[in-house]
Amino acid sequence: MSTAEPAGRTIGYIVDAVEHFLALLAGRGPGPELDVGALAIAAGANPELDAGTWLRELDRLAEGVDSLEMLIHRLFIQEGFAGNTTDYYDPRNSLLDQVLERRLGIPITLSVVCLEVGRRVGVSLEGVSMPGHFLIRPLAPDRYLDAFNGGALLDLAGCEALFRTVNAADPDIPFGRHLLTAAPRRAIFARILQNLRAIYRGLGRPMDLEWVLRMRLALPGVGAQDLIELGHTLGRQGRFLDGAKFLESQISQWPQHAQLLEYTARSLRAQLN
Repeated sequence: MSTAEPAGRTIGYIVDAVEHFLALLAGRGPGPELDVGALAIAAGANPELDAGTWLRELDRLAEGVDSLEMLIHRLFIQEGFAGNTTDYYDPRNSLLDQVLERRLGIPITLSVVCLEVGRRVGVSLEGVSMPGHFLIRPLAPDRYLDAFNGGALLDLAGCEALFRTVNAADPDIPFGRHLLTAAPRRAIFARILQNLRAIYRGLGRPMDLEWVLRMRLALPGVGAQDLIELGHTLGRQGRFLDGAKFLESQISQWPQHAQLLEYTARSLRAQLN
């Protein structure tokens, strides 16, 4: 897979995509519906993305679905959605429009498809942030759906086996319902962005990493290292002054990290000499 930045994007476009995502998150509510928010994330990667096209595709997928069993049959048998086991870290697996187009994804984006089809037809489902592998919980005790593995239904023991496999967890690490907590929308958006962050960092694509980090800063769990990474990401694009100014602008909001932010900003400015 090429590590080159996709053509057709500009810094101005990235700013527009980020600002749209931030506007969707404005206020203290749960945030936008998962489909709208996930497509807003995907727009950072694709200047041509038409969210309406993919919202209508989700509407189409929901037609005639009236139960959990029918939802599983529609998505994983009729429509062929599947986990991408051959190229798990392809960034397209984390972009909802690409998941809908290619019928391939990772646990969290395939789960978003399930959750949004379910929401359209009144099948009650919630996302579950199991470490290492996102799941879905129907409104039934100790029953979980694994969208990455063809919509397989798991009991608590099945979840434990999956947890230990994907995390290479030792038997002495305790497993229980405390690791199967419901994921609110903002946490789901943060997890999608965290996946993209790791992928674009590994691919050496700083322009993509920039929009991911800027979106991530609008969600819970941000720390000083997130700010510093964005500053360095701007520097890797040759925008040392932009990186320094960004870090300096954050000092008033993060006074406990003022010394670290100031030091990093100075190091970026020094590279202008």
